[in-house]
Amino acid sequence: MQRLKPVLKPSLLAIAMAASTLSVPTLAQSQEQHPEAVQQLTNRGVTVVENFEAPGGMTGYVGTMQGRPVAFYLTPDKEHVVVGTMLNNTGENLTESKIQELVLGPQNEKAWGQLEEADWVRDGNADAPVIVYTFTDPNCPFCHRFRQAAEPWIDAGKVQLRHVMVGILKQDSLPKAATIVGADNPRAALKENQKNHGEGGISVDRRIVSANAKRIRENNELMSSLGLTATPSTYYKDDNGAIQMKQGAPRPGEMEAIMGSPEP
Repeated sequence: MQRLKPVLKPSLLAIAMAASTLSVPTLAQSQEQHPEAVQQLTNRGVTVVENFEAPGGMTGYVGTMQGRPVAFYLTPDKEHVVVGTMLNNTGENLTESKIQELVLGPQNEKAWGQLEEADWVRDGNADAPVIVYTFTDPNCPFCHRFRQAAEPWIDAGKVQLRHVMVGILKQDSLPKAATIVGADNPRAALKENQKNHGEGGISVDRRIVSANAKRIRENNELMSSLGLTATPSTYYKDDNGAIQMKQGAPRPGEMEAIMGSPEP
């Protein structure tokens, strides 16, 4: 998995330690305000997405912090919050499904709509029934490996891989990506970069770059707005039609789920 330059990520443990010490007097609350204990977390950068009834008389909350999902629980006295995963007496994770339902599911659905309208290069048959979107940097070795792994499905006409070309990893990533999307035949240019990846990929055409660099910058901005930090980052539909997202090159055992069928 090829990552961007290091970014500051929140420590959920740190949040939990801070939250576990919160004990505040009850304040008059308007209907629009969160209880003060919850407000302490929002002050630390947590964005609340939704709340729900949780076991033990608690109120569950799910949200995000710097693009990462987070869950926490408000105690019945409304004066304390506990951050983390809730298990029942059989060990079932009660938090994961809520994060998927209320945070990741809606996020991924929204992202899918944005990707449909994005600037991408189709790889495969336009009539292929399965659509997979992936953010691809021309210099990314893991993008290259993912495309190699997807080849049987693409060649069989089962999958069209839509590459949202970005330029984030090296100084010539953006020029290469712009050369691909601005080519007379972007699909052929993409194939050329794939074929010659070990020798540096496609040759940069400065004339094409000057006319198409903005398209790649907009894709870079889209990737950043989705909170993604690695290439490839791939969106696909599971067996139930729900949108899922995978950052980094999928493991061999994950390819069937992403491609929507066993390897041809």
